[in-house]
Amino acid sequence: MTESAREGIDITRILQAPRERVFEAWTTPEHFAAWYGGDAEVPLDRLSMDVRPGGAWSLVMVVPGVEMPFHGVYREVVAPERLVFTMKDASAPADIEGETVTATFTDRGDNTTEMVFQQRGGNLTAEQYAAAEDGWEAFFDALVARLASF
Repeated sequence: MTESAREGIDITRILQAPRERVFEAWTTPEHFAAWYGGDAEVPLDRLSMDVRPGGAWSLVMVVPGVEMPFHGVYREVVAPERLVFTMKDASAPADIEGETVTATFTDRGDNTTEMVFQQRGGNLTAEQYAAAEDGWEAFFDALVARLASF
């Protein structure tokens, strides 16, 4: 039996910013919209974030000719250390919670932060997880640029 299934996504990045700023980039609509989606646009008027346990979030990513809605619920919010939230796109069945995203921010001193990102849920195929991982890597490249600008 071969192991072809992926269980999720794991990405670790060292960011040149204090963790309070990294947390702010994840939890403030203006900052989140600037990096989430990478090169795609996330219009502020199509983004809502109620960043508290049980609070909902939603957004629409816009690429030429395509709109991609995402939504979920915050499970944990521990400023500035950790965020846990669910995430679904329009193709996800209504009766599932979706993927669970966990982002942990560790102060490494000297204004650097280790960001550990995990996405779990088992709702995607191996190919979909690979594509999602490529997407998150592009988003995090945009996050690096955003952190340098504020």
